[in-house]
Amino acid sequence: MILGACNPPLAHRALAVDRRIGLLLPCNVVLRTDGDDTIVEALDPEIMVQATEEPGFEPIAQEATHRLRAALDSLGTSGPGKGPRMRRQS
Repeated sequence: MILGACNPPLAHRALAVDRRIGLLLPCNVVLRTDGDDTIVEALDPEIMVQATEEPGFEPIAQEATHRLRAALDSLGTSGPGKGPRMRRQS
């Protein structure tokens, strides 16, 4: 299942830096099952900075990371290596 998890104020700030960033906004959270476990994954917002090399995205990515990490951490885990995580794509 793919959920939309966009933060409009942060998205607006990112678009103010560069309107082309829309495709790279980390707005999706994926839920999938692995046996009896449910895995929650989200793209690391730092990808905006890495992919564009635009320093103006850094404070936005940091805030998005903080908010997303807090949301994922609130879900807890069911065992070692299980549970929510942010995934960095290369």
